[in-house]
Amino acid sequence: MTSPQHGGPRPVVTVIQSSPDVPLDRFEPALGDVELRIVAAFAGGSVPTADEVGDGLIVLGGQMSAYDDATAGWLPELRALLAEASTRGVPTLGICLGAQLLAVARGGRVQVAAPPGREAGIVDVHWRPEAAGDPVVGGVAALADARSDTPLPSMHADAVVDLPRGAVWLASSPMYPYQAFRIGSAWGVQFHPEAGADTLGRWADGHDDVDTGAVRAAYDARGAGIAAAGRALAESFVAHVRATAETPEAVTV
Repeated sequence: MTSPQHGGPRPVVTVIQSSPDVPLDRFEPALGDVELRIVAAFAGGSVPTADEVGDGLIVLGGQMSAYDDATAGWLPELRALLAEASTRGVPTLGICLGAQLLAVARGGRVQVAAPPGREAGIVDVHWRPEAAGDPVVGGVAALADARSDTPLPSMHADAVVDLPRGAVWLASSPMYPYQAFRIGSAWGVQFHPEAGADTLGRWADGHDDVDTGAVRAAYDARGAGIAAAGRALAESFVAHVRATAETPEAVTV
């Protein structure tokens, strides 16, 4: 990893994008003054090694499953990258499919088309006590209501059903238990903190079992809280990337 000092080089964060319709979206401006290297894996971009990602790694969602190697031939390399990065101290954030790939890469299990069905729209994510003070999700948990819930966008039918051994369980929802977890230097979140209203609406349009109007109405009704939570997560992740790059020996999770 590089070692940016205050006033020095910007930290480098590599972003792996697996589907053209699942971009960084609202995360991009919220990540602030970092150098983003976006790898369009869906378009043939090469998945880097942990030594090549720079100071941090973000793995976005996608339309395929975490096991869909035949359709998305880069997934084996991406799982290997997540396993390596999370054990070598690279600050890593996996979102939706990215979280599922992280879980599988570290020995957990994902169920395709999980029995509860599709979790779509705005979900009340419930933060467990372990989230308090966490360097990446702690800031989001601090914004929660009196029930320790935070509204966040969601759109998935596959789900993590077994966390990897040694993972710290950070959040749940009424429908699916594993909404956030930490393992090594990586965090996985099942929800979509990066998704704006238009992006979530387009995803809803792609599923016959989702009421797009209801999804958009729910987003509009809780937009301020959703935006604050997404911004807090992006800012906390970048702060952790900077702290790790500047003093890696002093940063523990």
